[in-house]
Amino acid sequence: MQAPPPVDRIEITTLVDNVTDSLSSTPPFVTREWTRLQRMGMKRTSGGSLCCANHGLSLVLTVTAGGESRSVLFDGGPVDYAVERNGARLGVDFGAIEAIVLSHGHWDHAGGIPKAIELIRRANGGRAVPLHLHPGMFRERGSRQPDGGVLPMDRVPAPDEWEAMGAAPQVSREPAVIAGHVLVSGEIPRVTDYETGLPGQVARDGDAAPWQPDEWLSDERFVAVHLRGQGLIVFSACSHCGIVNVLHEARRMMPDIPILAAMGGFHLSGTNERIIPRTVADLGGFGMRWMFPSHCTGWRALNALERAHGEGVVVPGAVGKTFVLEA
Repeated sequence: MQAPPPVDRIEITTLVDNVTDSLSSTPPFVTREWTRLQRMGMKRTSGGSLCCANHGLSLVLTVTAGGESRSVLFDGGPVDYAVERNGARLGVDFGAIEAIVLSHGHWDHAGGIPKAIELIRRANGGRAVPLHLHPGMFRERGSRQPDGGVLPMDRVPAPDEWEAMGAAPQVSREPAVIAGHVLVSGEIPRVTDYETGLPGQVARDGDAAPWQPDEWLSDERFVAVHLRGQGLIVFSACSHCGIVNVLHEARRMMPDIPILAAMGGFHLSGTNERIIPRTVADLGGFGMRWMFPSHCTGWRALNALERAHGEGVVVPGAVGKTFVLEA
């Protein structure tokens, strides 16, 4: 598949993330939450004026090329109120969002999408919203507990349920370019020997069906944008397949374009803390200028990344942060 056409500018608004941090210093291309809220009219700081952090991830990606700007939503976080509250305070133009990508079938990325669809349609005249999905997302999933039982997860709605909400489901395993410039990957091959998925995850096809191992999460996909003259920005919402595998696949798909940055959840917390050293070392082999770890990366991995690669490279995400990169 050909690489997506390059863009002159990308603005990344962190609509939902696990972390709130509006005090730490940032590089010049990052705007902190409180600064953006002031630009949007905040006159007094208070709990009611701020965004809320929540366990999940949602990014608004606005790309500009040839003077034309286009926006997509990458994931929707876990719950409706986070999308609505944060979107209103950050001044997100929901009417400009022309498509949504759900990275994989987990509640902390899908739960806020129904509210996002509602807000987009309210602002765009009621048009259906293309929603990019993988066919492996719709089984019930859960996590195996220490006592051998299973803690179920909320299901991802089926395509007909999304359609009833006002979405136009686009269900495919194949890569595609949307909004003219945003690549949605196909399935991500597993090429490393240490990135083994999400330990303990199981799935079943119905309430009476037995739980089966589901650690690979074959439905997970990334998105990527080519910043003209600089390289690829790769967005991996949770990296259950391994952030190193993600970047190997981005390089395989677009070998002639260097990887400028990786952003999203690197999922190096919990049971995956054991692979932090190898992941941190291997990320250094891609020659990236920046890493923007977010969501499920975890504090141990974040510290290890910063120690290995430096604070000039590692810029953590947080709710309300805006990243602007230009060619």
